[in-house]
Amino acid sequence: MTPASSTPSASPATGRAAVLGSPIAHSLSPVLHNAGYAAAGLGGWNYTRIECTAEELPRVVGEAAPEFRGFSVTMPCKFAALEFADEATGRARAIGSANTLVRTAQGWRADNTDCEGLQAALAELTRGEPVRRAVVVGAGGTARPALWALRELGAEQVTVINRSDRSGELAELTEGVDVRFADFSADLAGFTAEADAVISTVPSAALAEHVNALAHAPVLDVIYDPWPTPLAVRAASHGYRTVGGLVMLAGQSYSQFEQFTGVEAPRAEMRAALFAHVAARRAEAEAQR
Repeated sequence: MTPASSTPSASPATGRAAVLGSPIAHSLSPVLHNAGYAAAGLGGWNYTRIECTAEELPRVVGEAAPEFRGFSVTMPCKFAALEFADEATGRARAIGSANTLVRTAQGWRADNTDCEGLQAALAELTRGEPVRRAVVVGAGGTARPALWALRELGAEQVTVINRSDRSGELAELTEGVDVRFADFSADLAGFTAEADAVISTVPSAALAEHVNALAHAPVLDVIYDPWPTPLAVRAASHGYRTVGGLVMLAGQSYSQFEQFTGVEAPRAEMRAALFAHVAARRAEAEAQR
């Protein structure tokens, strides 16, 4: 849960929130938040989607009606959200982007709860065992909260697999951790065989030639549709546990819910609603084939 100092002291009887991004029709955030409102007895609350580009974000948020207590933010708006905010949490500043905007008495506060989603997914992947060595595939927007989460969890060594060395950009974020960069021509199987976890933050198509080499450790793949990914399938065939992006999606929503409403998130109900919704959608798609 978020620190008490950053959470409203009481929940308004009614409120609104929304997820901003483009395209946004696919977002599952309304499933999570509206299920949370129902489970918590917040009958006057509603959560929707709003199509919004990075350029439009200052206008959309700045002109939002007073009943909007917060916004979830997805691509391509995460950098714009941090720039727009009147204040920001330390982790949002360190990660360099925001997926959460919360209305406060002083304006709008930016936060990044993606790191909490990654921590929740890693905890499920490793069953609570420490992650001392990890491999992160990619160095983009999702890799940054992954690195933050690994540092907070006490990781000692992280190998970042990426086409270019971006160590300069990530130095502050990874302070205290032995971070090494390697490209895809390196001994990927050797790196992953020594890792407690592999976190893939890139589209499955980008790994088509490297799946087997990366599948020698438990795998957290941030993709959730389609699931399982080729990397997850290969890792599972080698006997390793795998976790997908749905766990991360649920995990990042709880703190948002609490910051928006001031009410403790009904986590089990929110997660159950998400997984039930996705299962029903997949069953429907399968029946139409």
